[in-house]
Amino acid sequence: MTSLSTPHHDPVTAKPRATMRHVAALAGVGVKTVSRVVNGEPNVSAATIAKVRDAARQLNFEPDIHAGNLRRADRRSQTLGLLVGSVANPFSGAIHRAVEDAAAEKGIAVFASSLDDDPTRERGIVSTFLRRRVDGLILTTASKSQGYLLPELEHGTPIVFVDREPVGVEADAVVSDNANGAAVATRHLIEHGHTRIAFLGDREDIWTMRERRRGYRDELGRAGISSNDAQVIGGIVDEQAARQAVDDLLASGNPPTAIFSSQNLITTGAIRSLRDNDAGHRIALVGFDDIALADLLDPAITVVAQNPQRIGALAAERVLAKLDGDTTADQTYVVPTTLIVRGSGEIRPNE
Repeated sequence: MTSLSTPHHDPVTAKPRATMRHVAALAGVGVKTVSRVVNGEPNVSAATIAKVRDAARQLNFEPDIHAGNLRRADRRSQTLGLLVGSVANPFSGAIHRAVEDAAAEKGIAVFASSLDDDPTRERGIVSTFLRRRVDGLILTTASKSQGYLLPELEHGTPIVFVDREPVGVEADAVVSDNANGAAVATRHLIEHGHTRIAFLGDREDIWTMRERRRGYRDELGRAGISSNDAQVIGGIVDEQAARQAVDDLLASGNPPTAIFSSQNLITTGAIRSLRDNDAGHRIALVGFDDIALADLLDPAITVVAQNPQRIGALAAERVLAKLDGDTTADQTYVVPTTLIVRGSGEIRPNE
């Protein structure tokens, strides 16, 4: 039998872990009083609060958040669920960090996981988040419809989508200005004399790929460039596939004079192919989204940069506002992109 005055030992860490009973005994108050101090409830004297906090410090007491949730009036877990494309992708990593920073200011923890553009994985991870009773969700999605989340939205769970707009439900979304950013990239290449501009895209079922392709095609049309000259390659799922796609383009009978790469990992593959084929100073390249060390390459890589820090911060702002009772109508927040001129996008056609 465990003595009231001696904290029990955690069976995993074998380190002493105090309970509210130990804090109450040391402070000379009841367990309910300790609970009220821990949960910030009113009508506790300053002197009592000081005694409880001093006892907690002496015992290195850490409240059991999960147990406390069962008794708190708002039943919050002080956690958020965050689903991003891949935590290995710098774009997703920046969103993750921005969400964590905003949540930490409120004392909220973030559970994060990678989507890997897998609809089945999406449903499974979201289900896991909900079983953990997270207070809100920030989601990048891959499934054709997010209608399965309608019961959660009706129940009042705050949900904000990032990078891609939802289908089948009405909810806040924070996205980049994808179509306009792609149009800016394409226009930049056209202004430098290119008409044979290849588009390298992700999977067709990904919303961002379709938006960026739309911006590319619209800009070609505005410039009067025939769609017959538009070399669109989709379904590129990783860096190696991008490398092979550019190899094939350069080996064709009518290779492009410029490439617009619509995603950062695809851009990396394109760079490797251009280098391998000694074409880096001959074929112009503009990538959508910045990549590490892009400014140190030769030529340095011109990109349309997204602002994942702003996307993450705004998504967190919306979730936290909803948790605080904000009833603003759901809408899509569009974060501008920025063309960064470095050299690769300014190469003129050698014809």
